[in-house]
Amino acid sequence: MQSTPLSAGEAQRVVAEVLGYFAESTEHFVRRRHGELQRRGMTNDRIFERVGAELAVRRVAPPALSARQLRRIVYG
Repeated sequence: MQSTPLSAGEAQRVVAEVLGYFAESTEHFVRRRHGELQRRGMTNDRIFERVGAELAVRRVAPPALSARQLRRIVYG
């Protein structure tokens, strides 16, 4: 019985991607999202505001991080 039009290989890739997303550390998430949003032409002020808001609604949200803390994650 098949409940999705995905092939077995496609379904495995989707599951791996979802599990990887939820296993992603806060630091990795911040760096990844910063890079994605920067490539879209957003400024750092807008990026850090947006990433902070996104962190707050993650399934397992970390403590609130300030823009300065987010900058330190990205730039060290």
